[in-house]
Formats: sequence, structure tokens, C-alpha cells
Amino acid sequence: MAEKRKLEFFLLRYVPDAVKGEFINFGLAMIEAPGLEGGFADVRFARDWRRLLCFDPQADLDLLQAMERDIRQRVVEVRNFEEVMRTLNDSFSNAIQLSGAQGCLTDDPTKEIEEMARYYLESARPTRGRELSGRERIVQAMLDAWESEGISWRVKPFPVAAYTGPGDSFTFDFSYFVGSQIRLFHAVSLRARADSAVTLAARYPKIEQAMRSHEKFALSPSLTAVVDDDLDKKKDEIQFALGMMRESRIRFAEVREMPRIAAEARRELGG
Repeated sequence: MAEKRKLEFFLLRYVPDAVKGEFINFGLAMIEAPGLEGGFADVRFARDWRRLLCFDPQADLDLLQAMERDIRQRVVEVRNFEEVMRTLNDSFSNAIQLSGAQGCLTDDPTKEIEEMARYYLESARPTRGRELSGRERIVQAMLDAWESEGISWRVKPFPVAAYTGPGDSFTFDFSYFVGSQIRLFHAVSLRARADSAVTLAARYPKIEQAMRSHEKFALSPSLTAVVDDDLDKKKDEIQFALGMMRESRIRFAEVREMPRIAAEARRELGG
């Protein structure tokens, strides 16, 4: 029988009202004790943001998704449980809190973190809450497609501030790397208004150029905007928005195409 491995884990909790102290778990980090070089270190995050939105309809999903990449990098690079907890505690506002440390024994850390994530992060969904916006529905459909291909943990939000300047809060919803190329995906709902598509089309050429010409971390990006199904493309507003995206070298695909897109991503990622 394989020797049991000792691991420690903590939960990331979203606490919108520090006075009430109510929270919802949205992430889990697990590190092998005592942090030996090459030991297991990984994180898992909620796969279904609808649960958190039902808890707090005003939650900033872009911010929470952007945090995931930073947290994963810290956990994997540092691999020291106490240091990771200390640095993360120092980094967050009161809205993001860490649970106390807990331990477990297992002979399969990967299986253990998956089971822990299902237990702590994927409890039964609340049945009451506000209706999701058009963009939130698209984001959730994208998440479902990545998950169905088993690559949700490899397709991450991509903040642009490193290329555009400090203070830029814009983040592409999902991304993955193929060598020096980066595939970017962003949910854009045109059903109510086309403003978000026009804004994205106006901004993307400068973002793309900055990424291609960066002195140290140059990348070759391609962007796909995922839009609503069955849009009335005869409407002037929608025609204009789609035309602007074409001119800005932004591909667009309808939500119904996400299974194909996710399957292609899995192949490119070697899944």
C-alpha cells in the first residue's frame, strides 16, 4: 500500500458584508506538508459562478476571476503553506478571507483536491436569486463548455494591465496559451445594447499591439468574442457592432458554437 501523504488546505471565502460575517466558499488551495520541493501544490475555484451571484448579485466576477490566476501562481511557485497564507491574507480586502488551515492524508493528492472542491465549492445551487444578465449567461455557457471538455482549470482570465498600464481593470474572460500565441475569449451580449461590442472593438487594436510589442513578454494574441445566439443581424446597431469587431480583427462566435470551440481548445492543449 502506498504511503499516505500529508497535505494542508484552506478555503477562500467571499464575504460581501464583514459586519454580518456571512460568506460563500469560492476557492480552495492545497499544499503538501511540510512544503518539500516538488511536493503537491494546486488550487481549485468554483466552476459555477451562478451560486455566488445568487448569494450576492452585485459581486464583481471580473475581479474574482482575475484573482484566480494570481493566487494559482503564488501557491504553485511558493509551495510553503504558512507563507502562502500570510501573503494572501496581506493582499486581500475584507471581502476576501481565508479559512483556518486544515489537514488531510491521501495517497492521491490530485483526486483529493477534486473531491474537496466538489464538497466545498459545488454544493446545491440556491433556487432563488436574480435572473442572470445576457453577458453572465454567455460567461456561464462558456464555463460549462470548458468544463465539459475537462479544461476549465487551464482556461483562465487574462488581465491586460501588464500591457496597457497600472489601473486598467479590464480582463478578458478566458485565455489559454499555444506556444507564444494566446487565445483570448470574451463574452459580449448584443441582445439589449451593442455598446460593449463597440467598446471592445475600439480598445482591442491597441491592446493587441501592446501585447505583440512588449519588450519582455511579447505575445501573439487572437480574440474571439462570444455573442448571443439568434441575433437579428439585420438591425443597424448589431450590423455596426459586428462590423467594428471584424475591422478590429476580432472573431465572433455564437454561444451554440462553444462546444466546438472548447473541443478545439482541448486538442490544442493536448488534452
